[in-house]
Amino acid sequence: MTPVPDIELTTLRWAPPAFQGQVRDLAVRWALEEAGLAYREVQLDDVQRRAPGFLARQPFGKVPAYREDGVDVFESGAIVLFIAERHGLLPCEPAARERAKAWIFAALNSIDPDIIALGDIDHFAAREAWAIARRPALVESVLRRLAAVATDLGAREYLAGAFSAADISMIMTLRGLRHTDLVARVPVLDAYRDRCESRPAFRRALADQMAAFARHAPKHTSRGPA
Repeated sequence: MTPVPDIELTTLRWAPPAFQGQVRDLAVRWALEEAGLAYREVQLDDVQRRAPGFLARQPFGKVPAYREDGVDVFESGAIVLFIAERHGLLPCEPAARERAKAWIFAALNSIDPDIIALGDIDHFAAREAWAIARRPALVESVLRRLAAVATDLGAREYLAGAFSAADISMIMTLRGLRHTDLVARVPVLDAYRDRCESRPAFRRALADQMAAFARHAPKHTSRGPA
């Protein structure tokens, strides 16, 4: 009988409504749900994230942080890959397995930086002259990268054949564009996103994150869209 792993996931106590449903522990929750793994959640506020004990586990004081059977892992992509390798969220066939791993890294390294930069403009500097000048080129760059993903995906349902951790990382990255219509402009990716986000494991993971934020919401805020 396979031992049940002891899993602890460290998350944010609360996030502003615009970023709820987007904080990166969602990817880890989703992976755990797909793998059928139970976990306990530890929520930290901004002060607790700067505490020496947490910084020893996560040098940048960010979330998520992950511990499984005494092994600590930080960075959402590394955590998703750790879960995937241990708990069956990668293809068995060698070429497909390596393709899935490559797409995990591509989502975070080739696609995410421009999406983050666009989000920084839209959420924090939309009226700044430099941001207004920079945004069109950034949108064009994001669309080129989305088109490349769509071309590679083609008629397949998922990036590496069957659903895998690669799709978790890609969808988590694309969720940074929820405040725009950019994914909707690429029909292949729009359908792919809907297909992935309709999975029961994703819906459970999202509901758990949103419920955690709702429990700790300041009285003057309202919950943002999922």
